[in-house]
Amino acid sequence: MIIVLAGTSDARELALRIRAAGYPLVATVVTESAAKSLEEAGLEVRMGRLDAHGLADLIRSRGAHAVVDASHPFAEEASRNAMAAAEQAGVPYIRYERERGSYDGHPRLFFVDDYEEAAELAAQKRGVIMLTTGSKTLQIFAERLIGLPGTTLVARMLPRKDNMEKCEQLGLEQKNIIAMQGPFSKELNQALYKHYGVNVIVTKESGKVGAVEEKLSAALEMDIDTIVIGRPQLEYGEVYSDFEGVTSALNALFQEVRD
Repeated sequence: MIIVLAGTSDARELALRIRAAGYPLVATVVTESAAKSLEEAGLEVRMGRLDAHGLADLIRSRGAHAVVDASHPFAEEASRNAMAAAEQAGVPYIRYERERGSYDGHPRLFFVDDYEEAAELAAQKRGVIMLTTGSKTLQIFAERLIGLPGTTLVARMLPRKDNMEKCEQLGLEQKNIIAMQGPFSKELNQALYKHYGVNVIVTKESGKVGAVEEKLSAALEMDIDTIVIGRPQLEYGEVYSDFEGVTSALNALFQEVRD
C-alpha cells in the first residue's frame, strides 16, 4: 500500500502509473474537484487536509509502506507534513516534483524569491496587474496594490464560493475577478491580457505541466512585464521529476522488503 499526495493533473497520472505497476494506493487530496477526478479514474481517495500527525495515523492504519509526495511545487506545508509523517511512521518518503521550465533571458522577465517581493515589485511598476497565483496569497497583493494610485489589480482564480468571498472581503471589485479553471492556452491568455489592458502579470514557477510556459510566452510576445515567483527551497531527500523514477524507486523498495 502506498499513500500518494495528489491533487494536480500530473499527480493523477502518476497515481495511475503506480497502480498500473501493481501497487495499491490511497490518494489524499484537499478539494472536491481533485477527488472527483481521481475517483472517476477508479482510485481510492481520502479528501481533506491532514497535518503530520493525521497523515502518520493514515499511514499506520492502512499499513502503508511508503509515501509518495506529488503535491504542487508550492504546497510547502503539505510537503513538510508528508516528510514529518513518513518519519513518524517509519516509512520511506519519495518526492515527485514536476520538471522546472527552461526560461531564456528576457528583459521583461523578473524573478523573485517570494510573494512579498513580487507584490513590492508589482507596486513599483503599477498599471494593470494580473495576478495568476491563486487565492491563498491574495491578501499579500491586495494589501499592497488595491488603492495604490495608477494601479488596478486583476485576479484570476478558481470559480469557488470561498474565493469570491475572499475577494469581497479584501475589496477586489467583481469586474476585476476572472473566475475560471484552467489550463489556459496561449491564445486565451493573450485575449485576457488584451481585454484588461494588462501591463504586468504575476505568476509562479510551477513547472512545464503547470501552464507557466503558456502564460509567459503569451505575455512576452505582448511585451508585458512578467514577475515569476521561485519555488520554495525544501530538502526533500529522494526526488524525481519523471514517473519512471518514482516507480523504479518503489520497485527497489519493495524488492528490499521481499528480500
